[in-house]
Amino acid sequence: DLVLLVVDVFETCDELLKEAAKAVKAPLLILLNKIDLSDKEKEKTDYWKAAFPQAKEVIAISAKTGRLGGLLSAIKSRLPVHAEYFPKDEYTDRSERFFAAEIIREKIFLNYEQEVPYCCEVVIDTFKEEETIIRLRANIFVERNSQKGILIGKGGQALKKTGTDARKSLEEFFNKKVFLETFVKVAENWRKESAWVKRFGYRS
Repeated sequence: DLVLLVVDVFETCDELLKEAAKAVKAPLLILLNKIDLSDKEKEKTDYWKAAFPQAKEVIAISAKTGRLGGLLSAIKSRLPVHAEYFPKDEYTDRSERFFAAEIIREKIFLNYEQEVPYCCEVVIDTFKEEETIIRLRANIFVERNSQKGILIGKGGQALKKTGTDARKSLEEFFNKKVFLETFVKVAENWRKESAWVKRFGYRS
């Protein structure tokens, strides 16, 4: 019904992104993230409007500070009215693996800066639920070895913090003790390789 494209305020648009956007049939909203770090909101907004003239709106936001810039109202005003897809007591059709990956991805966005979070894909390799504990093994894919080094950090401290933060949120979400293992792997330029894109569950 609606496509939201999240971009970094410090990023520039590339041709691959433009071509992908051309295939989008649903209304497109551009979300300009990290606007709290820039004093050039109008200039950046105008740049992305020019890059994606088909976009219905470019909205400056900050995920870190909670600034949404009218995002929710922009979404609600463009969603069609139709019959309920699910019963009222059914909250989602997503799997537990999906939510586990999203929670880990959230911690990556909170703990790292610049392009690193946008180059990461989280895949839950193992999800084993026992009576008193859930055992998870997650692979975090990046595009370059340099990003792998940043993600792991000196002495593994950066990855350890991300894993600890994720584990605490996972335990709160599942209401059960969680044992989490995280591994960082390189999938060279995965966002530009259709095989990797399909493997990660995206439509090319």
